[in-house]
Order: sequence, then structure tokens, then C-alpha cells
Amino acid sequence: MSSLPRKIGAGSANALAKTARAMRDPLKPYRAVRDIYGPDEGTEDVFEEMTLQEHLVELRDRIMKVVIALVLAMIVGFYFQGGILENIREKANATEGLDVRSPTDPITLTFKVSFYVAIAIIAPVIVYQVVAFLSPGLTRKEKRVLFTALPFVSILFIGGVVYGYAVAAPRALHFLSTWNLGVYTWQPDGPEVISFFLTLMIGLGLAFQLPVIMFILAKIGIVTTKKLREWRRYAILVLCVVAAVITPSTDPFNMAIVAIPLLILYEFGLVITSIFAKTSLRDKLPEMATPATPVERG
Repeated sequence: MSSLPRKIGAGSANALAKTARAMRDPLKPYRAVRDIYGPDEGTEDVFEEMTLQEHLVELRDRIMKVVIALVLAMIVGFYFQGGILENIREKANATEGLDVRSPTDPITLTFKVSFYVAIAIIAPVIVYQVVAFLSPGLTRKEKRVLFTALPFVSILFIGGVVYGYAVAAPRALHFLSTWNLGVYTWQPDGPEVISFFLTLMIGLGLAFQLPVIMFILAKIGIVTTKKLREWRRYAILVLCVVAAVITPSTDPFNMAIVAIPLLILYEFGLVITSIFAKTSLRDKLPEMATPATPVERG
């Protein structure tokens, strides 16, 4: 047991050294992705066989890279958190300020907002590290599909976060703050308002990945555009349930603010799959040879 801390420390130092080498060669990921888009003729898929320990080391290294990026991004988030908190107060119609009950709430909210700002900043890094960890077990064409989808994952996530921050949460809080105005004193709790914003922002950021998920599933041959059209009525029901889960409040107005963009994204996903996923990777697989007829014995 006494050697365990030394092993952990050595592993962390190794991960930091690899990260430092990666920073000295920042174009290495670019070259790896560029090779994936090279010509297929004359190339074979090479699958890296790794032991369980090697997989765990690879996972640890990628987690360390994410943690280092998170720490650096939190510094940026800490710089902007004051303006973000003030902006949230204005959007929440809290003219007298957000209410806090615990003495530690002000500093807790400061670091909470900084953390989520950092998550939004490094979202592309997180997605890339996940895909890079899975890529050794994928074929060249499967890697090409995933890496093609990466920019759209980041764009749609940022779009969902911005929509939640600028539209969904402010409209929802305005609706709630003006309900039975004059009967209640609107002085919302600070942690609850921040959680309200963050739930909508992160939830919408993830839900906005719907077109990308539809494209990947259609491209690798799990579903077809025709099936997705046939499942439209069930998709509407599922998306309404998802909107109800994402929305912190229970009123239909706020649920509609979340559900309508998701339904639009589903239709957009149908357009994307019908244009860019007409043929799947399964359609391009070589046909299986017909087994030879067994020779009759004399």
C-alpha cells in the first residue's frame, strides 16, 4: 500500500510530461485527423491492440489533459463570473439583488459559475479526448464520420448554451416573476436562480446534439432517414418528455420554450440525414461470398 501513492504520483508526472510534449507539438492532433481524410486506396485499417493496463493509462492521460484545460479555463471563467452573475440578476428581474441564505453562498456561486464557464470553453477539448480515446477501435471510415461531426458538436452545444442563457432562462424567469404580480414579493434565491440557468443551459447544450446523433446513426447504418420520418410522432412525444425534464419549472409555457427548438432540430436532422447520409457505411461493405456447395460423397 505504501507504494501506491508513489505510483499515482509517477503516473501523474508522466501524464504532465506527455501534456508538455503535446504542447510543444500542437499540430500533432491536426496531422492525425488529416491522415484520416487521406485516400483509402492502398491503406488498411490498423487496430491498436492494448492491454487493460494500457487502456487505463491512456484514459488517465486524457483525463489529465482535460483537468489541465479545465484549470486554465477556470481562470478565464473567474475573470468573467462577476459580469455573468450581474447579468443573471438582471435577467431574473431581481431588482434588489439575489437572496442568499448561507454565509458561504457568495463564494460558492462564484466558483460554480466559473466552473461551468470553463466547461463551456473546453467542451471541444472534452469531446475530442473522448473521440480520440475511442478511435483506436474504429475503422478509418468510422473515424472519418466521427471527426466530421466534431465541429458541429461544438457549434450545436454552444448554440444550445447561448439559447438557454439568452432566451430560454430569461423568458422563463420573466414569466414566473410576473405571475400574480402584487400578491408575492419576487426576491429569488441566488443558488436556485443559478441552478435554474445552468440546468437549462447544459440541458439545451446536450439536447441540441440531436441532428449530429441522427446523422451518425444514419451514416453508420443503424437507422435510415425513412425510419426517422416514420418515427416522427414518437419522436415528438419523447422530445416533449425531454423538454419537461430539462425545464426546471412545471408550467407548459416554459416547456414549450425548450420543446419547440428540439422539434425544429429533429426536422433539421431529417434534412441532414437525407442529404449527407443517403448511403451508410454498411452499404459500402463488400458483399459476403456465397458459400460453396458441399461436394457429395460417393
